[in-house]
Amino acid sequence: MYCLRSQPELSRAEEIQRDARRQKVIQMNGKLLGMEGDADLQFLLQGGDLLKVRSASWKKTRYFRLMEDCKTMWRESKRTFRDSKTFSIDDISAVRMGRQSEGLKKNTENQVEDRCFSIMFKGRRKNLDLIASSEEETKQWVNSLQKVLSNRNNLNSQQKAEHWILSCLRKADKNKDDRMSQSELKNFLRLINIEVDDDYSEMLFQKCDKSNSGYLAGKEIEHFYDLLTHREEIDVIYGEYAKTTGFMSPQNLVDFLMKEQREKATLADAHNIIQKHEPDDNAKDKKLLSKDGFLMYMHHPEALVLNPDHKEVYQDMSRPLNHYFISSSHNTYLMEDQLRGPSSTEAYVRALLKGCRCVELDVWDGSDNEPEIYHGYTLTSKILFRDAIKAIKDYAFKTSDYPVILSLENHCSVEQQEVMAHHLSSILGSALITSPQGEGMPTDFPSPEELKGKFLIKGKRLNKLEASFATETVAADDTDVTEEDESDNDDVDEQKQEEKRKAKKKLKLAKQLSDMVVYCKSVHFHSFEDARQNLSFYEMSSFKESKALALAEESANSFIHHNVDKLSRIYPAGSRTDSSNYNPVPLWNAGCQLVALNFQTTCSDMDVNQGRFQVNGKCGYILKPAFMRDVATEFDPITLTRGDWLEHKALHVMVVSAQQLPKVSQKKSSIVDPLVKVQVYGVPADVAEKETKAIENNGFNPSWNESFQFDVYVPELALVRFTIEDHDSTSGNEFVGQHTLPFNSLKMGYRHVPLLNKNGDVLPSAGLFVHIMVLDAE
Repeated sequence: MYCLRSQPELSRAEEIQRDARRQKVIQMNGKLLGMEGDADLQFLLQGGDLLKVRSASWKKTRYFRLMEDCKTMWRESKRTFRDSKTFSIDDISAVRMGRQSEGLKKNTENQVEDRCFSIMFKGRRKNLDLIASSEEETKQWVNSLQKVLSNRNNLNSQQKAEHWILSCLRKADKNKDDRMSQSELKNFLRLINIEVDDDYSEMLFQKCDKSNSGYLAGKEIEHFYDLLTHREEIDVIYGEYAKTTGFMSPQNLVDFLMKEQREKATLADAHNIIQKHEPDDNAKDKKLLSKDGFLMYMHHPEALVLNPDHKEVYQDMSRPLNHYFISSSHNTYLMEDQLRGPSSTEAYVRALLKGCRCVELDVWDGSDNEPEIYHGYTLTSKILFRDAIKAIKDYAFKTSDYPVILSLENHCSVEQQEVMAHHLSSILGSALITSPQGEGMPTDFPSPEELKGKFLIKGKRLNKLEASFATETVAADDTDVTEEDESDNDDVDEQKQEEKRKAKKKLKLAKQLSDMVVYCKSVHFHSFEDARQNLSFYEMSSFKESKALALAEESANSFIHHNVDKLSRIYPAGSRTDSSNYNPVPLWNAGCQLVALNFQTTCSDMDVNQGRFQVNGKCGYILKPAFMRDVATEFDPITLTRGDWLEHKALHVMVVSAQQLPKVSQKKSSIVDPLVKVQVYGVPADVAEKETKAIENNGFNPSWNESFQFDVYVPELALVRFTIEDHDSTSGNEFVGQHTLPFNSLKMGYRHVPLLNKNGDVLPSAGLFVHIMVLDAE
């Protein structure tokens, strides 16, 4: 460990005052994290030197420590006049021990394995690869960072908001004298995304400046904070039910839960809530819930908009594999676009940690007889096939235990296909399915439950699966092409198309690789009639988005019938060179299971995909409605004839308020003008969108109180999306945050809606407050 870098010289009295102030801030934030006096927190606050690794030749010492707010890591460069940099603990997705990142594997030697660790960030930000001076110090850094990260993640949104506001207060106190002048107060208001005129700012200041000293200090700042965080809408709701000397009794709370929240609740439930959420010991002893306790409960995960029962695996997982929507990725190896973007094993890790259950590998002949993965005929970088399989094995079952499908786009020679088969077998071992489950020739897919912890290969096969049970040799099929290429005719480059055609004619299939394809044999699609008559259940087709969307619109019921028996995979058009996505909802409406998207691209389509799969334990499998699994189904999402699927509901949404919205622009003068859009996705009859008015210059606590009604005819396929945008009449609105979830997972009553950023990560202190009611339509 190393001491802090030298600071400008201070007098002894100033040093004592500064250290006391620092310790006070640390104590306050440590207490909020539940880590007051914790040795791991003290280690990070003291900090130390680490070797930062960028390449084999660029390894430089940098000093890291946790700042007093207990949420910001500070890094100092050793170069003179070079700015120090910071990053937030909230931006970290994981801290990994050892040489697990691509950079450390490539740029360091085996002997430093025990001294290495990586900080992985959310979104597209590059990893931070570091080397400590000893194995013990590495463990200390990793354990300490993971502990702080875990404790911050366990704070509810109310606690995170408090932490954020207190941090902004510290930042606004420019001269660090623990006092706030009127100009500092106005600066603070801008920091928290609220613009007020001078009169209002002065009125707030005068209201809190009880000592008439011209600045706020101590209790006056606390009073200002209370005024600022006052939730009038919560006061109104609480006041309606707090009938016991201004507090909620257990019976008052039961009344609220049953009448407003439409929950079954008992006195025992109310007692548990008071015991768990009431911060005032006196109120708790009297079995009463204060306004603060009520607000803490309303921010707790069990009281949010998503039904907590749906956060765990709650669906029947014993149905055949093709009865589920399956979270699927396209060109999974890419971090960015499909022309020049980098390929990386980290892209597989990120997709798998998001619950993706079908990843794609485009495999080509590489040097030294080692197959490589990249986007053919482009300038994307390359990774080794074996490295991708190792990364997939390591992270496949971190988020979900259910099976992972490896979708092979095989462009390799027979020799390198044999190498592929060797790597698959040696790395995945017994987890790789290489023969049908059970005895004899199967007639249906096994279930996700039966395939827990297993890998399935999707690709070409030399013959039908039945041939492996036949006594005499069966002739091989014609398997000269890869499935995506044969239907990907939107490529305008004729020369490129000719290159592909020549390459395809040369390709043959290695028996070792062919034999690994059991339940997901890739075949070309001709028609639904042909598939019904000639294809076995395990023979599946991939459809380019345009072909699939045309079938979903023109022959929806036939497509649904096809998917009752078989699997279908949809992939983005080749013209989407920027890795953009398509709307997955019409394909889910047609029963398609593997609707593959570019996971690396942030967009509303990925948000909807995340919303679909955020329930059922985020396991990557969602059971299709019964009417999409019935061999005799008459369901058609386009015409909506009468049937079990029609459950006409009236969805009432009142958008009440929002809290602590982030700035879209980091300019000090930039304040958002938020509006809220409420959208319904589903069958065409259910698709709708409504929006509130914009609130000018207030991203801190905007209030709308606007109500909307939606008609939802097929609730089992519907999703609801809440989006907040920064209104701009000249250049178009900018995205602030969103939350998408299945219609049937909505909780009724007054609910806080957590907001996610563009990358799908939770905005720590931001939220939307709504009232929801779902009624049977008359």
